[in-house]
Amino acid sequence: MRVGIVAALPGELKPLVRGWEPQRSGVRGLSIWRTERQGDELIAVSGGMGSNAALRAFTAAEFLGALDVVLSVGWAGALAPEMKTGHCYAPGEIIDAQTGERFSSAAGDRSTRLVTTPDVAGAAEKHRLNQSYGATLVDMEAATVARLAQMRGVPFFCFKAVSDAADAELPDLNRFIDVQGQMQMPQFLAHVALRPRFWGSLLELGRNSAVAARALAEGVNRFLSEEIVGRTHPMGAS
Repeated sequence: MRVGIVAALPGELKPLVRGWEPQRSGVRGLSIWRTERQGDELIAVSGGMGSNAALRAFTAAEFLGALDVVLSVGWAGALAPEMKTGHCYAPGEIIDAQTGERFSSAAGDRSTRLVTTPDVAGAAEKHRLNQSYGATLVDMEAATVARLAQMRGVPFFCFKAVSDAADAELPDLNRFIDVQGQMQMPQFLAHVALRPRFWGSLLELGRNSAVAARALAEGVNRFLSEEIVGRTHPMGAS
């Protein structure tokens, strides 16, 4: 079985792919790792933020052959106070805010709904998304990955760990994301250096993101282990 794991940023995958073999991509902003586990081939790709970057990452994941399972993983913003930073969730429904399309995760929690938007959502936009869609999480890639998996008839799963709380006050990140879905870090750091009111929230975001990445790795590894055991012992025998 070939499993494609699609994320936006390398930091989201860092704990998960520790010990995996890096692959050369030759494409700016595209990072690929590969490993084998009990006969399965696992391919993890980070391609940047947004729909176009998710498409590039998905294409890279299936370059060497068709995928049998697809996972959309990464950081998400909380839209409701009950979604705790550093925790990993498996949303059962993914909504594309641009098209209105709705996708289901093959083994998600139906009470947890994620909405995919074209931009990083600030606090006011998070409140609107929660009220408009009844969603509790927001990201920028999952709906694209879900759509591509659906087009190929491949089972789709989603795992998202919360990096920023619903009321987090962060600077506008969108102006520093380039057309490849990459953060322009020198420009961003120069911007926030002159705005100390954001320093505390950015430090908290960094801490939350590190914890969230570890929780994400634990959740994905648990899912993969259960998936392998379920296929090997379909009746639950040991």
